[in-house]
Amino acid sequence: MGRVIIVNIIRFILLVFIQVFLLKNIPLFNLSTPYLYILFILLLPFETPNILLFLLAFILGLTIDAFYNTPGLHAASCVLLALVRVLFISITVQKEGFDNEPEPTVSVMGFRWFFTYALVLTLFHHFFLFNLEVFRFSEIQYTLTRVVLSSIFTVFLMLISGLLFYRIRERK
Repeated sequence: MGRVIIVNIIRFILLVFIQVFLLKNIPLFNLSTPYLYILFILLLPFETPNILLFLLAFILGLTIDAFYNTPGLHAASCVLLALVRVLFISITVQKEGFDNEPEPTVSVMGFRWFFTYALVLTLFHHFFLFNLEVFRFSEIQYTLTRVVLSSIFTVFLMLISGLLFYRIRERK
């Protein structure tokens, strides 16, 4: 249990550091900005209590908001992401029999499940974040373009990091 806490603290610090000092400065044509920091919420263990999940999501969002100077945008988006995560896991994990797995990683859950999981949750997060940022329907086409391109970029980085940092485990 103590090892899980330490791993998640290191993951939190590392992802915030990468987001703030590296990924913040590489938007592609002002259309695609990767938000890799949401990987922290996605990789929290399945048995994380919901209240702790929402609290961690809020703290993560506020931390990013402090560096991006966007009061509350990332915090609200991260809390929504935590809610969608709870719903997605409750729908898919029980049906597919992954109840005894510790955390939703590529190596544990398999590529197809993790890809679907990351894509759905990233789309929800980005859609909510970019709509809060613009907050008008007159730019819906631009906003949807940003949602799709940023989601593709973010999920690509998630998959790359998942394949680099997690060992492949044979499924039984």
